[in-house]
Amino acid sequence: MYEYGNKVFGYEEAVLNEREAKAAAGILFTLGLITVMNSVMIGNGILSRIFLAFFMFDFFLRITFPNYSPSLLLGRYFVRNQTPEYVSAKQKRFAWSIGFVLSIPMFYYLSWNWQPDVYKVLVCIFCLVLLFMEAVFSFCLGCWVYKEVLKKTTSNCPGGACEIQFKDKVQTFNTTQAVIAILTGAFILYMSYFYFYKIENKTYFGEGLGALFMSQEQLQQRADKEFDRMVEDEFDSDDI
Repeated sequence: MYEYGNKVFGYEEAVLNEREAKAAAGILFTLGLITVMNSVMIGNGILSRIFLAFFMFDFFLRITFPNYSPSLLLGRYFVRNQTPEYVSAKQKRFAWSIGFVLSIPMFYYLSWNWQPDVYKVLVCIFCLVLLFMEAVFSFCLGCWVYKEVLKKTTSNCPGGACEIQFKDKVQTFNTTQAVIAILTGAFILYMSYFYFYKIENKTYFGEGLGALFMSQEQLQQRADKEFDRMVEDEFDSDDI
């Protein structure tokens, strides 16, 4: 009989290797970032179209036959000499199901039919953020939703999050550390806002994302400036 996950001695439920999953997330994040930047900067979407098709196929295998997922197998190779960190297979399957659902419209609109706009690209970036958080912080959003929102009983969470009852001193913040962390986060958010809103963007995606921060009056002013520029260019190119 087919059973999802792996049976490991000492664990009552089927499990997967979190180290392998984190390595695979890092691989997909790197490939995805390269293809997105390639599309945004030079306007060539061929790499993104190939990657999104691969992404959907890979996540389909993750939720059906994870032992044959290409990215997980690459991850397994790179962490083959590390001690496995076993996590519950059912919550990882739920998390990967979310990724597969997100991949379907991305594949249709950005791979099968090349119809990019800022909102569709933002979905891609959201997926990259989730991959980054899993690879770097061992935070699995789908696993968190499975446990905290759906209230499913589970154990063996990524990073041992289900088993932590209290935090060690190295996991806590004193007042100074908390202030530094908050100011750093606020600075990063402000610089992101400043980049997209204050600095002139040279890409279609940058212009679209910057427009999300603008009011209707500001959008109209930008449209008027663009119209004036087009009129000026037209007169400048007139030979008469």
